[in-house]
Amino acid sequence: MLALQRRAYRQEGPPSAAVRRHRIDRLLALVLDNLDAYVDALSRDFGTRSRTGILFAEIMGMLSTIEHTRSHIGAWMRPRNPKPVARLYGIRARVQPTPLGAVGIIGPWNFPLQLVVVPAAAAFAAGNRVMIKMSEITAHTAELTRSLVPEYFDPAELAVVTGGPDVAAAFAELPFDHLFFTGSTRVGRLVQRAAAANLVPVTLELGGKNPVVVAPDADIARAGARIARARMVNGGQVCVSPDCVFVPESRMDAFATVVRSAFRDTFPVIAANDDYTACVDAANYDRVLSLLDEARRLGARVDHIAPPGEALPDPVSRKIPPTIVRDVTPGMRIATEEIFGPVLVLRPYTSLADVIDHLGDQPSPLVAYWYGPGGPDFRAFIRNTRSGGVSRNDFALTMFPEAAPFGGVGHSGMGAYRGKAGFDTFTHYRTVVATDLPFVITARAAPPFGPLLQRLIAIALRTAHRRTRRRLATGPPTRTPQQ
Repeated sequence: MLALQRRAYRQEGPPSAAVRRHRIDRLLALVLDNLDAYVDALSRDFGTRSRTGILFAEIMGMLSTIEHTRSHIGAWMRPRNPKPVARLYGIRARVQPTPLGAVGIIGPWNFPLQLVVVPAAAAFAAGNRVMIKMSEITAHTAELTRSLVPEYFDPAELAVVTGGPDVAAAFAELPFDHLFFTGSTRVGRLVQRAAAANLVPVTLELGGKNPVVVAPDADIARAGARIARARMVNGGQVCVSPDCVFVPESRMDAFATVVRSAFRDTFPVIAANDDYTACVDAANYDRVLSLLDEARRLGARVDHIAPPGEALPDPVSRKIPPTIVRDVTPGMRIATEEIFGPVLVLRPYTSLADVIDHLGDQPSPLVAYWYGPGGPDFRAFIRNTRSGGVSRNDFALTMFPEAAPFGGVGHSGMGAYRGKAGFDTFTHYRTVVATDLPFVITARAAPPFGPLLQRLIAIALRTAHRRTRRRLATGPPTRTPQQ
């Protein structure tokens, strides 16, 4: 498949803007023509995942981003002149956005359609051919996509691969022109290691333990209700889910009461509730329960918010009730591992500085949350912490602006996509410079070196040294608290 796409790219060259838009339109049509089939496949994969939840989070979530990308292709493709004044001296320079060629996309299971379609649209916008490896955990969605793609695309444009971990490992080892991976940090390390053998550049969209800080002056009732509902999006199986909530110690009991009440009000029924998303498979169900069991054994308070009369957790439906965990200590796995389930860890704090110090010692998360006013405390939090993005007073706002880049930093990923960042990820900016001058501009770089060149170098270096020393003498600019 890769050889086929490579040959097609060499024969046809970079596609026009019209071809790129047409490929994106066919990609959208593949999804929108088959909505009912995708809803059925995703429901079967998860066991319980509602139609409305699928359409809103999985399908609606991709449309505005793709439309924004499609509408800007022409502008993003235009070459730019990095040195216009050089034309006066007979030198023409341009930076030409060029496709990389054939790119690979490895998708996750939590949003198995959206998180391959959106990067594929970005790759098409940049003029590339695309191969996708779908997650084997959501096998029905993967097989549906594999069977539908030939109706909309020639395999030289887009191909979909299915299979288990062995296929994924072989896919990651292919000499793509770029490899895009969404998934866990653990698997991301393996993907990067495999790609390194061929020096394939990699974009990693990972996750992490996304922290939430409830500000000292926050509205506890509003913050607690919002955080509780945010945690339950897709059953907590979202890379930007709030994971650990830092609450002022004096307000911890009040906050826990609000969260508990919000869970009960939102889910008066769980077992027969199609809106309550189940764990995707038995392995992930068991993994979440093992985190809770170990935490309980080591002294944590684990509070399952199950409706009266319902026996939960239930291994048959793979439903775990909303759960609050308190008194977590550093030796517990739940303190360091991403939970990816309907579990919220609450941790008390006495000063914002303590929270910032704690987060500074942890791997950087994909997103950090702040609930409260946007005053000096919030600005200090932004200034002194590191994360892929920051969202205040609402869930997943970092994914809301279509033109804003989305990506992690450190352990939560590298590179970004969405908006122009997605176009840039799959583009090589090629510099082309030409001259028709009757002499060689760079002739002085080749020996023999005469005394005139030596004098010119000495003058240039003395000038640069004096300029640098003058700047250093003035000292650094004064930093104000507002900065």
